Amino acid sequence: MQGYWRRLKASSRMAGSSQVEVVMGTSEAGSEWVSPEVFEHLVQLAALELNPEQAEYLRREMNGQLTAIRELEAIQIPEGLPITSHGVPYTPEISQPLRPDRLHPSAQAEDILAQAPEVEERYIVVPDIPRTELE
Repeated sequence: MQGYWRRLKASSRMAGSSQVEVVMGTSEAGSEWVSPEVFEHLVQLAALELNPEQAEYLRREMNGQLTAIRELEAIQIPEGLPITSHGVPYTPEISQPLRPDRLHPSAQAEDILAQAPEVEERYIVVPDIPRTELE
């Protein structure tokens, strides 16, 4: 597999951060796409709380997924190849026609609404998701 390098400019709105250039890549088979330092930065941006074992597991999984993506990207596909579904060309001639949208009221709607802690005009009211405003 050939080496790939990708530069991503991630704009961080965290206090004290400006712009961070993240370099993910590998030059040899088995190398890592996401270094521990880059992964730690991503964890901070996502505001995740991971113990060291969880962080290492997720970093390895991310590297494995990125490696699989790069392997799929390396497959040469002819330019005019049509889209297929399970090896069968998906053409309008063999496709089922689209069905019209139809409204089907649920017989269980009242039961569902009765279980909700708060309802307003037949809508279930949910609490706001707590969040921290980033600067």
